[in-house]
Parts: sequence; structure tokens; C-alpha cells
Amino acid sequence: NIKQARKMLDRQRDIKESVWDALEEVIEDKVVLLNRAPTLHRLGIQAFEPILVEGQSIQLHPLVCEAFNADFDGDQMAIHVPLSAQAQAEARIQMLSSHNLLSPAHGEPNVKPSRDIILGIFTLTQLRVDREGTGRKFSSKQKVLDAFDKGEIRLNSPILLEGVETSAGRIRYNFGSVEEALLAVERGTIDHQDQVTVRIDGKMVQTSAGRVRFYRFVQETLEADGTRLEKGFLDLNTTYEKNALQELVLRSFKKLGIEKTARLLDTLKDEGFKLSTTSGVTIGIDDVVIPPQKTEIIERADRMLEKIEENAEMGFLTPEERYKQVVQLWNDCTDEVRNAVFDNFSKNYPFNPLWIMSQSGARGNPQQIRQLAGMRGLMAKPDGSTIEVPIKASFREGLDVLEYFISTHGARKGGADTALRTADSGYLTRKLCDVSHELVVRDVDCFTTEYTEILLGAFDEKTGAWKTTKASEIETSLYGRNLALDLGMRGSVLGAGAFLALEDVRELAKVAGEVQSVFVRTPMDCKIKAGVCQQCYGYDLSQAKPVSLGEAVGIIAAESIGEPGTQLTMRTFHTGGVAGGSDITLGLPRVIELFEARKPKVKAVLADRDGTLRVVEEEERNLIRIEADEEGFSSKTATKVEKSQRLLKKDGERVEAGEVLTRGAISPHELLEIKGIRETQKYLVDEVQRVYRSQGVKVHDKHIELIVRQMLKWVEIVDGGETRMLEGQTVERFVVDIANAAVLGLGQKEATWKPLILGITKSSLTTKSWLSAASFQHTTHVLTEASIGGRVDDLIGLKENVILGKLIPAGTGLAIVRESQIADPRTLERYGTGNSPAPVPARAPTQAPEQPGATD
Repeated sequence: NIKQARKMLDRQRDIKESVWDALEEVIEDKVVLLNRAPTLHRLGIQAFEPILVEGQSIQLHPLVCEAFNADFDGDQMAIHVPLSAQAQAEARIQMLSSHNLLSPAHGEPNVKPSRDIILGIFTLTQLRVDREGTGRKFSSKQKVLDAFDKGEIRLNSPILLEGVETSAGRIRYNFGSVEEALLAVERGTIDHQDQVTVRIDGKMVQTSAGRVRFYRFVQETLEADGTRLEKGFLDLNTTYEKNALQELVLRSFKKLGIEKTARLLDTLKDEGFKLSTTSGVTIGIDDVVIPPQKTEIIERADRMLEKIEENAEMGFLTPEERYKQVVQLWNDCTDEVRNAVFDNFSKNYPFNPLWIMSQSGARGNPQQIRQLAGMRGLMAKPDGSTIEVPIKASFREGLDVLEYFISTHGARKGGADTALRTADSGYLTRKLCDVSHELVVRDVDCFTTEYTEILLGAFDEKTGAWKTTKASEIETSLYGRNLALDLGMRGSVLGAGAFLALEDVRELAKVAGEVQSVFVRTPMDCKIKAGVCQQCYGYDLSQAKPVSLGEAVGIIAAESIGEPGTQLTMRTFHTGGVAGGSDITLGLPRVIELFEARKPKVKAVLADRDGTLRVVEEEERNLIRIEADEEGFSSKTATKVEKSQRLLKKDGERVEAGEVLTRGAISPHELLEIKGIRETQKYLVDEVQRVYRSQGVKVHDKHIELIVRQMLKWVEIVDGGETRMLEGQTVERFVVDIANAAVLGLGQKEATWKPLILGITKSSLTTKSWLSAASFQHTTHVLTEASIGGRVDDLIGLKENVILGKLIPAGTGLAIVRESQIADPRTLERYGTGNSPAPVPARAPTQAPEQPGATD
């Protein structure tokens, strides 16, 4: 055992060497699993080939840190060893870090250059432009070189030679090959940032020495196996910052595959680290340059503040108006200072280290640069409202006592929020997993005839003009979807049934004015019970290809929504500490409010029918009533609305059912009643996305759609007809459909129902699986109910199988189920049998299938 082995080692020092040699031999070609807690998504556990090192610490590849959310300040990780050959194979194929380059949440690389690597490559591919002699015109190359020798122009001054923009460096340093250019850098004749002309692939290209070097090491990495890069794969006139590098990684993945992309990432990492060291970029206090215009901007704002105070004293402004104007004044002033900071850096200090770090995306954002070199601006109180006294100083100048106090007042709230947010976000993930764990890709196609329209923009209410959605939002809505109808764009047609690749979606974003909407299949349209089909789900975003059968898409959706939850804000937005100002929930609380289908704090009033709006103003509140178009259908009861809740429509205006009449958030229950399932699904997806996008978090729509599907899958029976269901019973829509199909076949009366929306907690507890519900919440209640009703658990989902220690019905576990039958014989006609045996023929039901009765 281990104890004896340790004693042996202690006794005989010479055994040690042979033990390590044996271990080295054993671990050859083996993988181990690395896990960092908290495991918020599946990338928190990845497989690696271990290398034995001296010392007690784990040495980790820097590019996987983002997926683990790890850093090198003492993080602890667990190592697990898969033992059997089968476990080793599964870990290597599914979990190897180089096989998990794309994020399951949005399909973009999660392994990508960051921090120092970006800094190194950015400084390498930057182009120096000298200001002296800019725009001078020359009629011959000799005249350019003469002016350069006399010192009238610099090496990198933009000049015009016979009408073409160029520079002295591009003419003086005219290299016949890449090697010549790199040799000139080594000798110190030119710098990486100097403009040169180089012969590449038989063409003379105007570029910089650093870009040539970048081209060379990327080319050597990707052409190592003798294949040639296609033309235009690398642009020799790009400064490679964060986004450009991410695009390069994605392009490599799509065109060259996983193995080459992993090699490219390693090369970028090695070169990036080396270059960020040799470039000598570092920050000193003198690099924080305060723009000269700052004093004048602040003096102007002070003068305008005096005018506002005068107007308020003379009674022209109410306290609320005064407060709003003061806050607006200082916000505008802060923006002006920020613009001055940026202009100053970009025009006068393009190679300033602080500016380079911010511009390249290596570290720091515009807000931080503004606070360092401009002014801190207005701060928030703990309740979220704004303190009207601004901090005029920047960190470079230093804050005085009052300014320091103001800034710490709101900052403490941030610290407390972070702690609360972590707990709430973790709990949300757990609830999402519980509601969606049964969702697995169970078939190739469900042959649904339903589909969803996704708009690529909207008409502006004021101008009536078409306003296109942002390209990034179109990507997270459409990438990897299956087209339900043919799509024509720019002369070509994509047929129904085609999957939208990234290139197609980007092309769509460009023509979003011409093509206003796309019809696609979504998980919300899928007809498969307790799962989805391949066609309705679309791409597996982490592999950039159609999803495999058995993929546990419900859990992936829950992780994709829950993992970035900690990045969302906790604050409720306040109109500014003003009495009577309404709170609008934002951030994580808003996401929870939507998924739990709660009634919002400040509820918007919806029109319950088409008609004409009538508003009766009273002292404390307004009364709203709608006169319907048809006689006798007017809403007799008037809705009371507080004065503080602003009306969006005027008296006498025509309104349509479901239209929003006042400020506030829509109650999903009311929306469902008035507008139906489709509109409610769309509203929930859009509202959740609004919160994530406001924080710059990318999540694909389909993950949210899967959760929304689980919230809206329930119906309440209005009349049981001749089925076994009872009035008032809550059942799944699929169950009603099956029962109705059975009684229809016998010529009997169908059941009628109305749709329900259940929050994720309620939906989890209402589920048919009592094992799953009991392991979630209210265990004793769930178990007593189930035993009284004599309920049976069919072990459909993942949790109930884990509880019993069975293989989960996902991945290879589902394949076992699939070997016995394929769900729909039409699948075989369309997709062929593969290795599956002949399907079980679908029989017409002779009697109504067993339905859960009143005891369910």
C-alpha cells in the first residue's frame, strides 16, 4: 500500500530514481484530468498529458487559464487519473484541452491570446508614422531619398509619390525577400515598426518589418506539414489587436482544423511573451499624460453649474429638475475630458505604453484610462443613485479628502455586491440545471412543421425607418441554426434544412436591410418529448458542426447562462435618489425575475384588447379604459395607474391587444394570456439577452430558448373531454397532444387546455420524475405526495439515473437506448439507417395511452 511504499522510499534513497523512471514510463501517452473549483461550466475540467517536474507546484499552460478562470497567485487544482482504457480514451477524445478550443456558450474561441501575448504581437505589428513632412509631394523616388538624407522628412512620414501614398522607408528599404527584411531588423538598420516594401509570393507588398516577421512565424507554423496557406489568410496591413487575433484563431479552426490551430496558439503564445519582454513596454507615472484642455473644460462646466444654481434659487427649476441637470452637466463634462484624453494619446503619444495596453486589448478599458489621466467623474451611492458632486481630479493628480470619501462611499457597495452575487449566481445555475437536465438530443429529426421568425432589425417608432440589429447580436441569434424556409441573399439561395455557418450569418448581417427576417427551427419548436432533435437544435457550438446524438444540451444551456452570472451587476437602477422615482430591476436580479416568471415590482399595463384608449385623470392616479371596436366588448373595469408611472399612449389613441400603455416591465403571465405562447417566448429570450448584452456577455439565444421551453411546456386542463385528464390539472403539453390524438382516432371528444408559465423552481418541482424533484427542494413533501399517488419514475432525465447509480442516458449512455429502436421511421427514409436495426413500426393506438390521472 501507499504507506509501505513511502517507508521504502524513506529507507532507500537509491530506489527514488528508479521509481521516478518507472513513473515516467507509466504516464507516457496517458492523460490526467485537471479541475479547478468552482466548476461553473464543463471547461472547468479538462484533460492534459502530464510532464513530471521538480517541486510541489502544478505548471499550467497559460492559455487555458481563461476557461478555468485561474491565475497564478496560489490557485489550487485537483488532479484525477482516469484508470481504465475506456476512461483514458474518453478523456483524450472528449476532454483534451486542445479539443476544447471553442466555447459551448457562443462558439467563439475560449483559448485565445490575452494580456502579454496581445501586447507583444500588437507592438510587433504596429506601424510608426512620423509627423514631420507629412503629406509632402514628390515626383521621383530620388527626390524622396534626397529629402530623407537632408532630414526634411523622417523614415515613416506619410508622403505622396506621383499621387500614391507611401513613405521614405518603403522606398529606401526595398527588400527582395522576407529573409532580407528580417536580417535588416537583426542588424538594427530598421525597427519592427518601420515601413518597408518586401517581395512576398512574387508580389511587392508595402508593409512593416514587424508584420513581415509575424507573417513568417505564422506561416512556418501552419505550413510545417508541407501544405500551403491560401492567399489572403493573413493580412500584411493589419495591426493585430485582441479581436484581430481572435478572428485569426477562429479562421484557422474553421479552415485548418483543431491540430493546426493548437500549434498556432502555442506559437502566438511563445512569440507574444518573447516580444512583450524585448519590446520593453512598461508603465511609469510620467506615461499617464493629462490633456492640456482639461482645465478649460472643467472651468466651463463650473460656469454652467452657477447658471443652473441661479435658476434653481429663482424658482425656475424644481429640485428634481435641478438634480437631473447637474448630473447631466457633469456626465457631459466627463465625456468631454475622456475624448480629450484619447485625442491627446492618439495624436501625440501613439506609442505611449498606457495607450498601447488599452488599444491592443491587453489590459485596461477606456473608463480606467479616463480615471487615470482625465477625471474620475460622478460616483454612485450604495442605493445606486448618483452623488451630484463630481470628482474633478484624476488618479495621476491625486484625490483630496472629500473626493476620496465620496469615491469610497459607493465602492464599498461593490465589494458587498460581489459576495452576494457569487451566491445568487451559483444558486441560479443549480436551478437552471434542475429544470433542464432531461433535455438531451434524442433523435435526428422530429419533422415539426413549426418554425420561428428571427428579425434582423426593427422599424423605428419615431422615424419609421428600418434600424438593423448589431452584427454581434445577429450572430448570437442565428449562428448554427437550421433554416426552416429557403433564404435568398445577394443572388444566392440557401435551401431549407441548411445550417447557417458563421460566414453565412456575417453575410446576412451585411444585407440586414434587404433581408429583414429569417425563418429557422429552434428548440422551442421541437416536438420531441423530454429532449430535442438534431435539426431543431442546430450546431454544437463547441465543435462548429451539427450536434451529436446524446449531447446533454440542457446542462450545457444551464452552464452557459449560469457561468457568466457572476459578471452581471447586482444593482437595481435608481432614477437618482429622488422621491417617487421608480426602481427598475437590472442585472442578475432581473435574470432571476424572468426565469422565475415573477410579477415585476413596477408592472407595465398592457392593452387587453384592440380599441381606443380612454384616460381619466384624477388627483392621485389616472384611470385607463379601452373602448373596443366591437359593441359591447369594452373593458368595463378601469385600470388604476399611479401618477409616477408615466403613460406611453395618449387619450383617444388606437391601441392593439398586448400593447404596452405605461412605463415598467411586462408581466409574463399577462403577456401569455393576451398574446399567447409565441410572443411570451420571444419576450423572455429578448429580455434575458438584454441583461447579458448590457454587460458585454455573449450567450447564444438557443441556450435561453431551452430554458424558456421548460417554463412554457405546461398547460392547465380546461375541459378533460373523453380523456382521463381532469379539469384544473397541470400536465405537459406533449401528454395532452398524445391523449387528444388517441381519442380523435376513436371519434371521441378532445381535451381543451390553456397555456401556463411556471418559473424554473416550480417547473422543476412539477416534473413527472419524483426522484429529480425530491433531490431538488421540499424533499419530504415531494416524497409523501409521490407515495400517496403511487407515482412511477420512468428515469428519463440525468439526475434520477445518477441517484440510482445507473449510466446516464446521454452521450454513449443514450446510444444503448438507440440500438433498440429509432423514434420515428421517417428518420430512416430521410437519413438512412446507419448501423441501426430496422425500426419498430409505429402502430395506431387502439386505446388512449395511460395518462396520469388525478393522483399525478
